[in-house]
Amino acid sequence: MSKILEMIEKRNQAWNAAKAFVESRRDADGLLSGEDAKTYAEMEQKVKNYGAEIERLQQMEAIDADLSRPVNTPIIAKPMKAAGMDAPEKTGRASDEYRKAMLNALRTNFKQVSNVLQEGVDADGGYLVPDEYDTRLIDVLEEENIMRKLGTKITTSGEHKINIAATKPAAAWIEEGGALTFGDATFSQILMDAHKLHVAVKVTEELLYDNAFNLENYIITQFGKALANAEEDAFFNGDGTGKPLGIFAEEGGGTVAKTVTTIKSDDVIDLVYALKRPYRKNAAFIINDTNLASLRKLKDNNQAYIWQPSYQAGEPDRLLGYPVYTSAYAPEDGIAFGDYSYYNIGDRGSRSFSELRELFAGNGMIGFVAKERVDGKLILPEAVQILKIGSGS
Repeated sequence: MSKILEMIEKRNQAWNAAKAFVESRRDADGLLSGEDAKTYAEMEQKVKNYGAEIERLQQMEAIDADLSRPVNTPIIAKPMKAAGMDAPEKTGRASDEYRKAMLNALRTNFKQVSNVLQEGVDADGGYLVPDEYDTRLIDVLEEENIMRKLGTKITTSGEHKINIAATKPAAAWIEEGGALTFGDATFSQILMDAHKLHVAVKVTEELLYDNAFNLENYIITQFGKALANAEEDAFFNGDGTGKPLGIFAEEGGGTVAKTVTTIKSDDVIDLVYALKRPYRKNAAFIINDTNLASLRKLKDNNQAYIWQPSYQAGEPDRLLGYPVYTSAYAPEDGIAFGDYSYYNIGDRGSRSFSELRELFAGNGMIGFVAKERVDGKLILPEAVQILKIGSGS
């Protein structure tokens, strides 16, 4: 008999003896005398001691068995990830399962929709873009859209209010014992809404079902470029009605510093110094490609070109020492100079995909729609100065 079984047997015997002692020593009232109660307590403690010894022996036996295990036993459990060496397991729309389910749904004309996609059902219909797709869409937008690089991006869940100091109190000198003068500090608010922007593409059924075709890259690239182009046009020229309010807008856009018929070097210098000094630290020019040639021909009084081409990849050209960004959507009748971090871009929620089931069924095409909700506003008009190129001066 093993030591553990022996101790278990002794514990059982001791417990039975303790119970028998109690039954034999009760008085007429069913109670034990003080001496008998003391004896029973000693018997009960002995039972507990047996239990503690049994548990100790079992633990020792388990340790011996573990130490006796061969060192070359095959590993059947998943190796643990070292702390900080790998990212936590992705869940929800960030998971690989959701991404694969979305791709499978696209390839099968949404006839094979996994339950996992229910995590990302859009309120307006369709399925929310997987987190990985959404990030890559944003990458495309930022690459194609200079205002997303220069502006301040915020994520909103509802109507977003931005408080603006309209007037500030001014200091005044007073004589000793003189009366104080009080200025009024007033504040206003700018509301960031969410305007709906969508892009739709048609794909042939053959192309969709061809697994060799990189459908994922095609959809992300085409949708991203189309959204970026529409956004940039609105961020420059939008009137705020059903779309963002652009920096070149007559109402709510930048401040018109000067109007000229033709661009001269002095006009560009005047534009720079029309912008207050604190904004000039992070300022840049935004111009249309058409005006680029005119600016590159401008010279200062020493007959030196004021244009400074970039000699380093990825760095913008410079004009009077400030970066220059060109866009086909910047108007031909204006040049902007300012700190564009005061242009706020509000993204409402995530982008989503939906499928047009019947619209193109007759010609073997399948339509897909990407949607987003976004707004943009210049919260301080004085932060961007505009040189208008028109008929008057």
